[in-house]
This record gives sequence, C-alpha cells and structure tokens, in this order.
Amino acid sequence: MNLKQMATLAAVAELGSVSRAATALGQAQSLVSRQVAQLEQEWGDRLFARTGRGVALTDFGRQLMPQVHRVLAEVEQLGASVHEAAGALTGTVYLGVLPTLSGYLLPQLLAALQAEARGVRLCVTEGFSGDLDEQLGAGRLDMIVVNRYGTTALRGEDALGVIDTCLLGAPQLPLMRARSIGLRQLDGLPLVLPALPNGMRSMLDQLAVRHCIAIDVVMEVDTATAMKGVAASGQAYTLLPAMAAQAEIAQGLLAAVPVVRPAIKRTIALGLTRQRPVSRAARFVATRVRQLAVQALTQQR
Repeated sequence: MNLKQMATLAAVAELGSVSRAATALGQAQSLVSRQVAQLEQEWGDRLFARTGRGVALTDFGRQLMPQVHRVLAEVEQLGASVHEAAGALTGTVYLGVLPTLSGYLLPQLLAALQAEARGVRLCVTEGFSGDLDEQLGAGRLDMIVVNRYGTTALRGEDALGVIDTCLLGAPQLPLMRARSIGLRQLDGLPLVLPALPNGMRSMLDQLAVRHCIAIDVVMEVDTATAMKGVAASGQAYTLLPAMAAQAEIAQGLLAAVPVVRPAIKRTIALGLTRQRPVSRAARFVATRVRQLAVQALTQQR
C-alpha cells in the first residue's frame, strides 16, 4: 500500500470509472486497474463492483474511503505546511458555498487568487447548507459559506450579512406582480423545494404550524438550478433570495417578490473547520471570502 495507490483509488471512486480516472491522472488505464487490484489483494476484499456506467464502491470500499480521504488530506496538509514554513503561500483550499452566492463570489475569488496567491488552488463544492455542514464536520472542507435562518450565525461563525427570502415564479403569473407577499398567501401554493432535512423546509414547517397554513410541496429537488427551472415553467413557485436568480430575473424568466409578515431572514455565515489546523492558504481565502461576500450582500441590499 502506498500513497499513489490510495490517490488512484480516490480518483476511481470519485469519477466512477477506471478510464475517466486514468485520463484525469494522466496514467494508462491498465496501470490504474493494476493499482486498484493490488489494493484489493492486500486488503482482502473487493473495492469496486461493475455497473452499467462504470464502477461503484462496494460496502467494503465505502467503509474505507473516509480513512483514505483523511490520509490523503493529511499528506497534502503536510506538503502545504512544508511550503508555508519556507514562506510560500500555497496548497489546496476546500471551500463549500451556497448556490445563492457562488455566481457572485467565485469569479472574484479566483481573480484575487490569481493576483495575490497563484500557489493556492481552490476546490469548490456547491450545495445547500445541511450538506455543507456535514462535509465540514467530516473534515472534507476547510470552510463553508452557508445560510442560517434568522438574524444570527452559529457560535464560532462569522455573520457576513442578512438577506430576505423571496417567492420566485414565472413573471406572467398574477401573484408575481405584487410588491410583496404575506406568508399566509403561501397557503396551498404549489412549491418546489429541497427535501428534508433542509433549513428552509424546517423553517417553513415551523411557520406553517404557527400561522395555521398548509405548505404544499409538489416537487422536491436537490439543486437551486432545478428549483429555478421548475419555477420558470410556471407550474410551481419556489423560495430563494433574489440574488440567487439575478440572471434569470434579468432575462425575464423569473420574477421575485419578497415574503413578508413575517419576513424569512437568512444570515449568510462563514464557518471554518475544527477538524484540523487552518492553513495559511485557507486563512487567506477566508479573508477574501469575508470581504467579497460582505461586498456582494451590501450591493444586493
């Protein structure tokens, strides 16, 4: 067992294909297959099973992958620490970000890295807050930019700003011509939202009980892109900040109406990992994320 074999294993698991992993790693497919086979022989069980589209981890493989990722991350952290000790700002930083902010944040963050820290590589995961919380807790991310419902962040997080939740729908629908919409008007309205557990769903369920209304979720999806696509069709509505759909609103595909009485406030928060020391590269990225996110949220308001 060596680090090269484990890196190959991680690539095959992530891409779900020996051939795609070989291309990504710049290796011959036969070499990738041989390294996986050597690990299977040494560890005493199969790591992958063939599927119609490639390969998938077996139960045995899924058990071992968290440890494999941990070892690879520690080795990478060691390499970054060596470079940092020599004075260079370098290494990979794993950032989780909400779809709400990714369009604003990522281009400017990349520009900052290219101008000030070319040795820092950014690896971005886009997702809803619950998924990002889980990945940060598992040590797979260095930092996350997430929603906290209400006007405060969790303990240990930096609150970057507060934004309102809007009802998003096709512009031709009569409801989308209003200046605002009361929470009670959501009663029975067809909505497309993420599945539970999700912060927005939990908040809506609590508000529905408190205000004696029925929330009608006609479709559950796991991406903001899908939520906006269904809403733009006119078949249902969704709930997101207006800034999450700025491009679609500008193109006339969606309209946004703030939800009021009560407003559904979201605090955008920055959280850092507690699973390992925060590298200089990660601290640099966190500083730029704070600056850029605050700027974006201020402009939105």
